[in-house]
Amino acid sequence: MEPITFYNRYTHQIEQEDVYGLAWLKWTYGNPLGRLSLHALVKRAFFSRWYGRRMDSAASREKIAPFLQKYGTDTSELADPVESYRTFNEFFYRKLKPSARPISADPNSICFPADGRHLGFQNISQASGFFIKGQRFDLLKLLGDPKLAKQYENGTAILSRLCPVDYHRFHFPLTGRATQTTLVDGPLYSVNPIALRQNLNILAENKRAWCRIESPRLGSVLMFEIGATCVGSFEYTYQPDAWVEKGQEKGYFKFGGSSTLTLFPPDSVQLDSDLLQHSGQQRELYARMGDQMGKCLS
Repeated sequence: MEPITFYNRYTHQIEQEDVYGLAWLKWTYGNPLGRLSLHALVKRAFFSRWYGRRMDSAASREKIAPFLQKYGTDTSELADPVESYRTFNEFFYRKLKPSARPISADPNSICFPADGRHLGFQNISQASGFFIKGQRFDLLKLLGDPKLAKQYENGTAILSRLCPVDYHRFHFPLTGRATQTTLVDGPLYSVNPIALRQNLNILAENKRAWCRIESPRLGSVLMFEIGATCVGSFEYTYQPDAWVEKGQEKGYFKFGGSSTLTLFPPDSVQLDSDLLQHSGQQRELYARMGDQMGKCLS
């Protein structure tokens, strides 16, 4: 399998991802026996619940120090001292100091909702054939509503993929009134490019939850949290049907890699040029929560 590369907005370099659990991913999605286990076991909710309980055990705390050493997590950003985490999961969905993720101050900007590797489509129809020629992204399957799918079929989309090494809280990309979250059940496939290259519509099939952000400037923006293998639940920290500010925390993922997907109405935003450039080359862009990902057109 080809290595996973991304463009780092801060180093201005194309870098290779150090994939957490790479050997397991390659076996599961690239080996016939692995694919059998995927459908029989790995994609099932009970598998992720079992693994989640392991990460919530007191014994899992022993994984924190080796993780910090291997992946070089900047502990100066943490809101709480490392020794205060009682389990690996507590460390995984750690909070950061507000100064660690400044929010773009430009009133016309929209910001990345999470740390991670991002793909941007000025028109979501561009997602067709993205990983494999002829593969189409099924917006109707994602939304489950023909009228809504028609409304956003030429909208702008941002896919933000969080790796296990990332900060795992997600935030609102713009100001508005956020509705109650709607949960849509589904399997829990990996959202790593190794898996997406085989089936882009994992994003539309996996367990997911979404809300509307009613923006006075942009109209209804849809924000999804998409589960993945070993991510069986999303925890929310915002108050539904209340006004939220750009950069305000919405919630967090527990252990595992996961994604958010944000859909903007057609012709409402202009995505940043570096995001579009690298997405057009089928390459993700690494950026942190709070940084600008585009600007409002209205």
